[in-house]
Amino acid sequence: MGLRYSVPVTSRQTLPLLWLLSDARNDAGLEDALAALPRGSGFVFRHYHLPEAERRQRFETLSRIARERSHSVILSRASGWGEDGHYGARRVEGSGLWLATTHDGDEIRDAISAGAAGIFLSPVFPTASHPASATLGVHGFHVLAQQSSVPVIALGGMNHERARELDWPRWGAIDGLTSTNIT
Repeated sequence: MGLRYSVPVTSRQTLPLLWLLSDARNDAGLEDALAALPRGSGFVFRHYHLPEAERRQRFETLSRIARERSHSVILSRASGWGEDGHYGARRVEGSGLWLATTHDGDEIRDAISAGAAGIFLSPVFPTASHPASATLGVHGFHVLAQQSSVPVIALGGMNHERARELDWPRWGAIDGLTSTNIT
């Protein structure tokens, strides 16, 4: 597919290729999934379902496993827990690397202007997280990804098969990277 990369796009691809995102749905298998990811992958800890004290304890357990595998550790909705950066729609000053969540061209431009180091662009495919949401599809994702001057991470219904269909090496998943779906 001719849309995959231009020379300028490949020269700015510096973040891990594979990203596991935490959620209540995949919590029971996260230790195994983190251990099975290729060394140097990325981990985004969300766990919005837990009260703050339990959330922090769970973060410490999972981030220790992630660090043993040389994974980048990104935190959502908190800071100062030993993370490499944060995940979300807005930049949090002093929290390191910011990976923005985006869904359209305006959000991509806003995130880049505000200093995002990378963007999660979603939803590419139908997803359990937002089952009624419109999706970008393969073509829509590529059109938007080409507008970014920072690395783009495909998100939304992603798994290894869909990553091949999308023909994009940098992607993340919740359900698509359970320990049974890593390879």
